Amino acid sequence: MTVPFVTITMPCLNEERFIEACLTSVRRQDYPADRYEVLVADGGSTDATREIILRMSKDDPRIQLVDNPERIQSPAMNKMIRAAKGDVIVRMDVHCEYADDYVRKCIEALERSGADNVGGAQRSRAKTFFQRALCAALESPLGVGGAKYRGAEHEGFVDTVFLGAFRRSVFETVGLYDPHAITNEDAELNQRILAAGGKVFLSRDVVVHYYPRGSFESLARQYFKYGRGRARTLLKLRRFLSVRPAIPFLLVCGGAAMLATSAVQPFTPLAFGGYAAATLIEAVRVGSKAGVATIPVVWAIFPVLHVSHGLGFAAGLARYGLRPDWDAPEKLEARSSVREK
Repeated sequence: MTVPFVTITMPCLNEERFIEACLTSVRRQDYPADRYEVLVADGGSTDATREIILRMSKDDPRIQLVDNPERIQSPAMNKMIRAAKGDVIVRMDVHCEYADDYVRKCIEALERSGADNVGGAQRSRAKTFFQRALCAALESPLGVGGAKYRGAEHEGFVDTVFLGAFRRSVFETVGLYDPHAITNEDAELNQRILAAGGKVFLSRDVVVHYYPRGSFESLARQYFKYGRGRARTLLKLRRFLSVRPAIPFLLVCGGAAMLATSAVQPFTPLAFGGYAAATLIEAVRVGSKAGVATIPVVWAIFPVLHVSHGLGFAAGLARYGLRPDWDAPEKLEARSSVREK
């Protein structure tokens, strides 16, 4: 059996603290060393990121630096896909730890499933107390809405996966990443794959860990952006594969309506009390596994996730409903003419 040539793609910006360790882990992959290349798209880093990449590329010519003046991840991915030599495009992010068999397991899952994109679960890992509490919250359906790609034991066809390993041909069929998408670009692309009759597969054998945000403030900003991105995807593609992304928005709208009408109806305390009780019970359930001390923090994390995402979704509906910023997806051309010089 011919071993597919793989292009590992990695967007980055100001990652001097992490880029060397990440590239070192990529070089440890047990996939045949002569059957993969590593493209790193830098968005104009002002720290030592570029110098580290260039230094490591001198020792390992498989590592190549790609310039990404647009700075965000979607155009970075598109530049790397156009430049890729591989028949399979494996997306990696810098803030993750990859099993040594990550690439090999992606290829095996592609061959076994026949899918257009495969990936593993979004397994979280903690370094700090807050991250430990957040990891516990993200194990709960109240934290992630029952998303299958968050469960390490799930396997099968799904609507999206973490990161992803794509057959190159899929970009010729459905187009590249949306270059204006700041967040939710992976889910948006996967939704186009499914709409075109393709398949996305989640494998429990593909193992990658990531480190979540380290504070309430950074978490709130992240989920606000997630909400905006998911609203943009809804307006662009005119449908969701499930109602899950809109649930925080509906919760926020319901809560706001309750508060606005509290003078004429008696249910506001009952509704807010029910939410507090439900999240407390869940915080005790998942927080006790991470340590009793995390329970109050987990309890506080739930409303941050829900409200931030819901407000971001509302902001996205307003912003992109009034001023859409998307075009028809640009499709990857034939291999003979697609590579950038």
